[in-house]
Amino acid sequence: MNPSRDVVCFGEVLIRLTAPGAELLLQSKRLDVCFGGAETNLAVSLARFGHRAGVASILPDNALGRAALDELRRYGVDTSGLRFAEGRMGLYFLQPGAVLRPAEITYDRAGSAFAEAPADLIDWDRELAGVQWLHLSGVTPAVGPNSAAAALNAVAAARRQGVKVSFDGNYRAKLWAAWKGDGPAILKELMANADLAFVDDRDIALVLGRAFTDEDPAARRRAAAEAAFDAFPHLQRMASTFRTTHGVDHHELSGVMFTRGGGEVRTGSFHLTGVVDRIGGGDAFAAGLMHGLLSGMDDRAALDFAVAAGCLKHSVPGDFNLVGVPEVEALLAGGGLDVRR
Repeated sequence: MNPSRDVVCFGEVLIRLTAPGAELLLQSKRLDVCFGGAETNLAVSLARFGHRAGVASILPDNALGRAALDELRRYGVDTSGLRFAEGRMGLYFLQPGAVLRPAEITYDRAGSAFAEAPADLIDWDRELAGVQWLHLSGVTPAVGPNSAAAALNAVAAARRQGVKVSFDGNYRAKLWAAWKGDGPAILKELMANADLAFVDDRDIALVLGRAFTDEDPAARRRAAAEAAFDAFPHLQRMASTFRTTHGVDHHELSGVMFTRGGGEVRTGSFHLTGVVDRIGGGDAFAAGLMHGLLSGMDDRAALDFAVAAGCLKHSVPGDFNLVGVPEVEALLAGGGLDVRR
């Protein structure tokens, strides 16, 4: 236990296996390897921003699990919340997109040490002692019934101890379907305990069982935010990105945040041409916003930082956003693209 942590992130640490270049999966017999996972990505990014971030998770008791622990330590993430158990490492395979062919992800997580671990393996009252924020996403409960129960245990402990909860919707239909889990009901219970939610109108429609049908995307999200604040008394902020995909390697990104009481903050758009890797962009956005809140920024400054961090992730291969605060601030300041010397 480390009581000095700013944020504890609960989720499965994964190995990502990516087809090289623009190849189809296994077009050639080579795959590029890195570590990732939604909550892990956020913890690494927050550590790079100078915060005391930890990961609570279950790793397989083998060389792969120990390599994952070493990788997190490499980036300054606190690993005292990691446990080892019998089982395998969760994997996912990425086939990058190119031209008119979208990227495609294939999960291989069934029977992983994380999925099979008992729901009470982590003592959450002990794990969250002295922590400011617990972060988790909709991916964690989607992995299986044990991890769903563990996620509910985690947020219940957070509420008991006055730890704020950050929740990223991240609905993964394939994972829920694999074990016939009731995704909307479980996600609704998690969101009911959140102080900060990274969700959009589709997430709110899913958990509340209602549609938001305005043709204007901004109006749909505004209506969804109003419904979310009415339904979830703990919720104080709801944030998301707007993404326009002009092509596989040309995106446009902006952000919006709603606050209880009717507040709304929006950012301008960044055009991202020559996208290197968009995986983890949402986690980078979430980490950027949490950095802003932890650092005492006002809502507009925090949202600007979040969108800029998310944009820079598109230039970094792999799941992790490895840029630091100076790079994000330079982008916000309008820094040019000349070589820095």
